[in-house]
Amino acid sequence: MKLLQIPEIAWMLYTVAGLLTVSSIIGGALRLAVKSESARATVANLNARTRAWWVMCAIFALAMITGRIGSVILFSLTSFLALREYVTLTPTRRGDHRSLFWVFFVILPVQYYLLYIKWYGMFSIFIPVYAFLFIPARIALRGDCERFLERTSEIQWGLMVCVYFVSHAPALLLLDVKGYPDKNPVLLLFLVMVVQVSDVFQYVWGKTLGRRKIAPNVSPNKTVVGTVGGILTASAIGTGLWWATPFRPEEAAGVSLLICIMGFLGGLVMSAVKRDRGVKDYGSLIAGHGGMMDRIDSLCFAAPVFFHFVRYYHT
Repeated sequence: MKLLQIPEIAWMLYTVAGLLTVSSIIGGALRLAVKSESARATVANLNARTRAWWVMCAIFALAMITGRIGSVILFSLTSFLALREYVTLTPTRRGDHRSLFWVFFVILPVQYYLLYIKWYGMFSIFIPVYAFLFIPARIALRGDCERFLERTSEIQWGLMVCVYFVSHAPALLLLDVKGYPDKNPVLLLFLVMVVQVSDVFQYVWGKTLGRRKIAPNVSPNKTVVGTVGGILTASAIGTGLWWATPFRPEEAAGVSLLICIMGFLGGLVMSAVKRDRGVKDYGSLIAGHGGMMDRIDSLCFAAPVFFHFVRYYHT
């Protein structure tokens, strides 16, 4: 079935395009209206984010239009880029290089291939069981024991977050949802839209009304008002989209709130990694957004929780 032939998908994509158009117009007007340097910097940042969103949404829509294979390719590339950014921040030794080769060029593609062929049983245990056993064994065989536990744990954690967790987003396409034939792409779009809208509104509410920092040593820009306002706003939007999902309104409200909270925690945890390494962003791949991991940190924690909620209650 073609993507735009699903009314729910078409409506949601057109809505996103409309919101981005309005944001671009408002951003252009603000750029001409503001006078102070601080206000200009804020508007410039907002406009950069809007331009980046246009590019990211276009790529995401293109991947979904091409079906399961397009989504698998998109998210496998996303995992690859995020993992590369993560590894650049973690100290490795010469003895780790061959293990990292296996991680990037064998374990990662196999995880997404298992998803593509819909082998859920192996997909669910391949990384947390077999890859977790293989990585320390491979490093140990090199005979380099210096900081062995730290190095092994860092590689395993990066593999879990950047590959295993992220792969649960396109895994929504392999579920056989009761009474919801051929509409799984709606669930993927719902997940991404609610989590990312939460991020956007946390930024907007934080910039406009936020004062008290929620975790100043971890993420200095996150405020109590911004976090609560962003989560509640995105949860309300998710609730309003219940008709496009297999959820009842109260279910849509509950799961939207859940994935927004998980998204917030994901962003906080991955910010803690950056602070530990003394960097502001994971990279500079996306103008206005930093690196790939800066963009998907919230999705990392939200995707597996949402996937298992849908699988447990609706299949």
